[in-house]
Amino acid sequence: MNQLRDYITAWQRHDSAGVLATLTDDCVITESYGPVYRGKQRVEQWMRTWLDDGSVDSWEITTHTVAGNVLIAEWLFSFTWQGKPGTLEGATVARLTGDKISYLREYATNAPLYDWTGAWRE
Repeated sequence: MNQLRDYITAWQRHDSAGVLATLTDDCVITESYGPVYRGKQRVEQWMRTWLDDGSVDSWEITTHTVAGNVLIAEWLFSFTWQGKPGTLEGATVARLTGDKISYLREYATNAPLYDWTGAWRE
């Protein structure tokens, strides 16, 4: 789980070298809204471009588990993008090759959570 924590902490510090240090050269990262980044060079380009317009304000892991070489974490992510704050609740599934992340996929909720009471909201 340390690799995923290190990845997240480096994003919080806006530390490209720290993020890249957690990844294999041929890593594949998929964000929850569709973009896929293949390889460390593309990840570095993504970070540089994203951090020009945004910042990671906080990224809190709320639950996590490890199953062999698979890391799973739920999290709360707060950010500022083009001057506007936002928050996502989501999860990451990552796979390790050796001691590096080779695959990482993020999933995010797309609506506010609510307790269901027997009728669907409209």
